[in-house]
Amino acid sequence: MTQLADILQTRVSGDLLFDSFSRGRYATDASLYQMMPQGVLSPKSEDDIRAAIEVAGQQGVPILARGGGTSQCGQTVNDALVLDNTQYFNDILELDIENMRCVVRPGIVLDELNRALKPYGVWFPVDVSTASRATIGGMTGNNSCGGKSLRYGTMRDNVLSIDAILADGSQHHFGPVGNTLTPAYAALRDDLLALGAREAEEIDARFPKVMRRVGGYNIDALVPKDTPNNLAHLLVGSEGTLAYSTAIELKLWPIISQKVVGVCHFPTFHSAMDAAQHLVKLDPQGVELVDSTMIALARDIPMFRQTIEEFVTGDPAALLLVEFAEEDPGRHAAKLKELDEMMGDLGFSWKGTGEKWGGVTHVTDPALQTRIADLRSSGLNIMMSMKDDGKPVSFVEDCAVELPDLAAYTDGLTSIFEKHGTKGTWYAHASVGCLHVRPVLNMKLDKDVKTMRAIAEECFDLVKRYKGSHSGEHGDGIVRSEFHEKMFGPRMVASFQEVKHRFDPKSLFNPGKIVDPPKMDDRTLFRYGPDYNAPAFDTKLDWSDWTGSGGGFQGAVEMCNNNGACRKLKGGVMCPSFRVTRKEKDLTRGRANSLRLAITGQLGPNALTSDAMAETMKLCVSCKGCKRECPTGVDMAKMKIEVQAARAAKHGISLHDRLVGYLPRYAPLASRFAFLANLRNRLPFVARLTEKLTGFTATRDLPVWSAKPFKNTEAAVTSAPQAVVFADCFNRYFEPENLRATLKVMEAAEVPVHIAAAPKGERPLCCGRTFLSAGLVDEAKVEAQRLVDALLPYAQKGFPIVGLEPSCLLTLRDEIPSLLPGAETALLAKHARMLEEYIADQAENPEFKLPLKSPAPKVLLHGHCHQKAMGVMSSIEQTLARLPNTEIEVVETSCCGMAGAFGYGNDTHEASLRMAELDLAPAVRKADADTLIVADGTSCRHQVSDTTGRKPIHVARLLELALAPGKKVK
Repeated sequence: MTQLADILQTRVSGDLLFDSFSRGRYATDASLYQMMPQGVLSPKSEDDIRAAIEVAGQQGVPILARGGGTSQCGQTVNDALVLDNTQYFNDILELDIENMRCVVRPGIVLDELNRALKPYGVWFPVDVSTASRATIGGMTGNNSCGGKSLRYGTMRDNVLSIDAILADGSQHHFGPVGNTLTPAYAALRDDLLALGAREAEEIDARFPKVMRRVGGYNIDALVPKDTPNNLAHLLVGSEGTLAYSTAIELKLWPIISQKVVGVCHFPTFHSAMDAAQHLVKLDPQGVELVDSTMIALARDIPMFRQTIEEFVTGDPAALLLVEFAEEDPGRHAAKLKELDEMMGDLGFSWKGTGEKWGGVTHVTDPALQTRIADLRSSGLNIMMSMKDDGKPVSFVEDCAVELPDLAAYTDGLTSIFEKHGTKGTWYAHASVGCLHVRPVLNMKLDKDVKTMRAIAEECFDLVKRYKGSHSGEHGDGIVRSEFHEKMFGPRMVASFQEVKHRFDPKSLFNPGKIVDPPKMDDRTLFRYGPDYNAPAFDTKLDWSDWTGSGGGFQGAVEMCNNNGACRKLKGGVMCPSFRVTRKEKDLTRGRANSLRLAITGQLGPNALTSDAMAETMKLCVSCKGCKRECPTGVDMAKMKIEVQAARAAKHGISLHDRLVGYLPRYAPLASRFAFLANLRNRLPFVARLTEKLTGFTATRDLPVWSAKPFKNTEAAVTSAPQAVVFADCFNRYFEPENLRATLKVMEAAEVPVHIAAAPKGERPLCCGRTFLSAGLVDEAKVEAQRLVDALLPYAQKGFPIVGLEPSCLLTLRDEIPSLLPGAETALLAKHARMLEEYIADQAENPEFKLPLKSPAPKVLLHGHCHQKAMGVMSSIEQTLARLPNTEIEVVETSCCGMAGAFGYGNDTHEASLRMAELDLAPAVRKADADTLIVADGTSCRHQVSDTTGRKPIHVARLLELALAPGKKVK
């Protein structure tokens, strides 16, 4: 391995990773397997790829091409040199709108491609559920299908040609058979076409006739026919075992922008499956299944709860989402009417009872359609959100049968599950008879591994009886390749081996997939192998919702199923560090894998507190985007606290972390001598001199200490408060004008308030967040307990606890209940409200009056990450909707990048600025001069100011500016 790394270092310009942490991050995909690679290369060019193939071949090391690493069958794990195409090898080479085609590098992500195509009115329609992270190369290798394959077909139907490098280093253009450029390619072509002619009858007899068949090699593409054979179609679905794709030519389609969805409700699962064969006769572009298990789990996930309430009626056993997209949108109403009539003809009505209950909910709102599509595409992750050790396991989830057989097949499979003491979770492509069903098993238990094997054997026998396909969309990998002989017969498997040997005689490319596979239940290849174990260790926070060592920390980490939802590059918040580096290290999934391997001893002793783990966590800005947007609930911000606490306990903390962590303790003194405390900003040489010592970059000014910090006595004395205000450290000592504005707003609304105060003689209250950011959990607990003691009497009387700084106020809902679990902190969490939440809560309160005028023609609103993570943004928009004649625009951003002290670190400020430049800073620069920029987060306001020169204000200041004239405010 060392020799391989040394040679490659002299031959390639791309990034090489051979350390144990990096290799561990590439050891898993979304399957149940784990294989430690020998190293990782992110190639920058075809020259890098050719060099890697040559060197690896000389060293006897296999090559594994990898995209998003989201395969569910083990295609993208191997004891190999992994080439990650996503970081650099990801551009569009040609765009030919006239001929509806484009040529792309394999590492381009589907959503990124379609964003680039959208201005031209075209798209690539193989819309897999993992579109935000699936690469075209991976989709090609997998022969991916997507939810609209009923209309647009699979990857094979949409790939026109492929440029690829063979194991011998030669490069060829694979496409329709025609004039040949080289003798070597002509010889390969002739051999392949001869095989197709020889095996034509066997292929016709053995290949399933269903639309969804991706098992084995597509040797049916070699059978003689009237049109030229396209050799690229043999590479499609080959899982990187035949050649290394360097450029892929795709067929493009016009965008049909308008659609409607009919949500068909069914009283039983069987009735839904039986109905699918009839519903497809209406010519929808897709019919997708959602079962009752998925509905119930989605209701427990914050980001999906509201969506479920909007489109699900009653308590159905199953839903079929029937989507119509007509070129003439005027036909949509008629299509929905036809759907209503067909459901009626099938015997279902809203007035029916028992097995006759059911009906159609019409969804014409594009925003709701998008949310439903997001929910459906998150099906796997929703199913994997179960917190027990038992999880839905992918191994028979990909079978496809003819639609008339679908109900009987699902009944038969359910019986198999029941026979083995488990049940399945169902969703996906009812329109093409390919349902993703996963029995719930615990892959840490040998008995459940044996059950998996037995279920697989019986399931594939059932599929064969119905002349279906055992591999319908997700591919073969390790989990299904073993069963090719059962499904296709020995002669067909011999043909597959002949193809593999003709392309790759030394089995250099991704060996063990499709041909010559290992056993699917070989536990030495499992993520949870026979020796998998996490020794007991102490943790600081409450992880009791999960199982395993560390009080449940192990189970929380293992919730990451590697499906890669965190790899999205647009939309939502997570994962901002990955968006600027595109490195697996700087990703929620990458960090979770590192943690899992560390606590189970697979990265060596003391891995949790090592420098490598600190480097893994360094660019995590604790935005909590994953807390809300990871459907399996991997809360990396909370996990990072445990890592920092463990490291602080073993190694102590730096002066930089002390300055950050202990800010609440020295803040009263610093504000008293604000002139001296602010000298660093006025004397650049001081910043430069102290940069290395303090860890704060000299390139940025630090927040300015106020010479007149907020004092609790500024609030009017009242014996009958209706709310209590929590004055956090940042607004108290740096921007006290926000607290003063809050008092004015509450007074204008005639709401008397108290300021939460510590016992007389003690320092002001603090939430403990700065201590948590430095890993000083015990100190944070002290501050949290002081805050709880001060606020609890108000909460017990039902008073709202109103705060201004999201990262501080929302600590009462998130970290403090984990620091101090119990009924008291649960009560405080219930009453903790951001100012705008409190105002939004008064929407139905006739006694709450807040007369407002327009403060500006337009407001550009940036939400703090924690506001997004805790679902607060709708309250801000609701509150700002009170402003008359004022346009409110919410900036769609990830993290601003400041993230507390992150943006000031001498080794993190550059990443901070790159995060700001993703969306936020460009949006602010485009805003008109008379547009007010509003951001609740202290960090957010500083980041906007530093990067754009605009001065954002807190929503409290905005409301103060908008107080209607004539309102008496002191």
